[in-house]
Amino acid sequence: MSDDQSRDREQGSPSHEEPSGSAQDPWTQGPQVAATASKASAAGEPSDDAETLRERQRLAQLEMMDRWIGGVLTEQRRARRWKLFFRFVVLTLVLVSITTTLYRVFVAEPTSSVPEQQHLALVEVQGVIASDAPANAERIIRGLNRAWESESAAAVVLHIDSPGGSPVQSQRIHAEIMRLRDLGDKPILAVIEDVGASGAYYIASAADEIIASPASLVGSIGVIYAGFGFQEAIDRLGVERRVMTAGENKAFLDPFQPLDEEVAQFWQTVLAQTHEQFIEDVRAGRGERLSGDSEVFSGLVWSGEQALALGLVDELASLEQVARARIGEAEWENYTPRLDPFERLTRRFTQAAAEVLGVESARSPLRFQAPWW
Repeated sequence: MSDDQSRDREQGSPSHEEPSGSAQDPWTQGPQVAATASKASAAGEPSDDAETLRERQRLAQLEMMDRWIGGVLTEQRRARRWKLFFRFVVLTLVLVSITTTLYRVFVAEPTSSVPEQQHLALVEVQGVIASDAPANAERIIRGLNRAWESESAAAVVLHIDSPGGSPVQSQRIHAEIMRLRDLGDKPILAVIEDVGASGAYYIASAADEIIASPASLVGSIGVIYAGFGFQEAIDRLGVERRVMTAGENKAFLDPFQPLDEEVAQFWQTVLAQTHEQFIEDVRAGRGERLSGDSEVFSGLVWSGEQALALGLVDELASLEQVARARIGEAEWENYTPRLDPFERLTRRFTQAAAEVLGVESARSPLRFQAPWW
């Protein structure tokens, strides 16, 4: 060892020789770290020894890494926030678009203007007539009034395909048709598709004319009550029925009690009176066009061709034929208010829950409805 090398070692100068076999660490060694280390060494005290300088270099490197990692994390947080923000905006736009579409399709009234050319103003009476069904009095009456007020409508058409249903709902619609009919502004037609029976025929009878296809099922002018008797079944199962009432006849339709003869006679008078209301309203609508056949009001149902002979319908034709005969072309516009799907879902859920819980339905036990339905 030379004297100069011995002197450098004694003065504490760091050795420039690298340990043999050691790999260079890019995080703690290299040109950038060396520049940082030289700055840290320059900033140190003149009396610092080699170990202190190395420690300062290590601390400077750690500080630099902390700053770099902090910057990376900050950028990641910013990118994540913007990504979440844009996702939220996109999701909001999608939800608004879907909600608007559903509202326009199922809930909102048609916003398009009524056609200026002449057309038939259609009001649909589809399915069972009931307060909680699409064919309810409120919805059909609203459609009737909208169709009636249309200046370009050549006629109001009740497009019927229904087995009937609630007496009260049918009576409400019948009364509204008779009111509009008395105004005499435009004809009201009832066009029967497959079925126009019982409560559906009750509604049709108020129209100025009834049109059906030859194979349509028409009539069933009657009232029905149907139930079951389980008194023997409950005895065999050993189940005790607990019913408390105030009024001796309050539970007279209880299916778990035998039907008393006097109660049955009373209930038959209720059916007969309701049937008489049906007959009177049909006669008020059809007038002298009805035949004198006593079977007309017996509850039987006939084909369209048979109904024509009995005076229950005025013409055998389809909706297209009616439109061409009235306005020269098969052109019509539907004025039936659109259904609210959320309300229908709520009603079905309520009905299902009521059935599971055993809560009695508010529906009338009497039905203007075809017996096979």
